[in-house]
Amino acid sequence: MNMPFEMTVGSVEVRTTNNRGFTPEEVAELCADRLMSVADDAPPAIRDQALAYKQQMAAVIAVYMKQAIQSDRTTVYNAISDAGYKKLAEYIRKM
Repeated sequence: MNMPFEMTVGSVEVRTTNNRGFTPEEVAELCADRLMSVADDAPPAIRDQALAYKQQMAAVIAVYMKQAIQSDRTTVYNAISDAGYKKLAEYIRKM
């Protein structure tokens, strides 16, 4: 018995950086793109409002990502400092 089926795969996008990781703003934009899409054929006023909201959402995500990064660095700083590597801990703190 053969049963035909149809399967579609969503679009795939690849982004890269050169000699660095992604910035919080870049990751926030990726996140906002996954959370929200705006139809190309949406009425212009609705599309403009949705795109403005998406930009605000990315900005808020970036702020919280920066806070998470700073918090993680504090945790790493404390662990390295507690292990007796004060100079290395200072390098981490200044990143």
